[in-house]
Amino acid sequence: MSTTLGYGSQVVLSGLSFEVNAGDYLCIVGENGSGKTTLMKTLLGLTKPLGGSIEFADGVTARKIGYLPQQTDVQRDFPASVQEIVMTGCLSRDGFRPFYSKADKALAEKNMERMNITKLRKRCYRELSGGQQQRVLLARALCATQKILLLDEPVAGLDPKVTAEMYDLIESLNKNDGVTIIMISHDIDKALQYASHILHVGDGIFFGKREDYPHELKGGAVHE
Repeated sequence: MSTTLGYGSQVVLSGLSFEVNAGDYLCIVGENGSGKTTLMKTLLGLTKPLGGSIEFADGVTARKIGYLPQQTDVQRDFPASVQEIVMTGCLSRDGFRPFYSKADKALAEKNMERMNITKLRKRCYRELSGGQQQRVLLARALCATQKILLLDEPVAGLDPKVTAEMYDLIESLNKNDGVTIIMISHDIDKALQYASHILHVGDGIFFGKREDYPHELKGGAVHE
């Protein structure tokens, strides 16, 4: 059964059918305006499908998905400490409450260590470099889930060295920690290097293993 996505009566993406299994690394590619962000918002439960449905298994719900969004300039200038921002990931998982538990604090500590940002815990977020900020947001996302991460252009605006480090970090989370990755990417070359599966949307829809991705669709994904 295919799914149709959009807003109100406006269809953005139709004929969509795919599945993600535990441990997969799925890259969503396609030209600008093809529906990638709409799909991400639907997976997060922020919008509902216009037709068909999105189903979760293994106890996964939209609230238990870790999300790393694209940042606005205002968000990059957020005046809070690294530790405070990482801790908010626990609220995404369990909802708002007045105090963090010991388990929350231990989880935040663990994920800061995983992202190698423990020494930055007291630093103000807006004073960090772009790569450091992305590591903070990844640690926050990991506090929301141990199963699945949704990443929206996680290397946008980063220099080549930091971009390579971020791709390696995401690959390690997938291969070594078993975290399922769903990532929007404009970089089809990197998608084909790291992903286990490709979902191409827009002018032609493809879903399958990366080695089966049709050559003729590669021109419909934006290279950066």
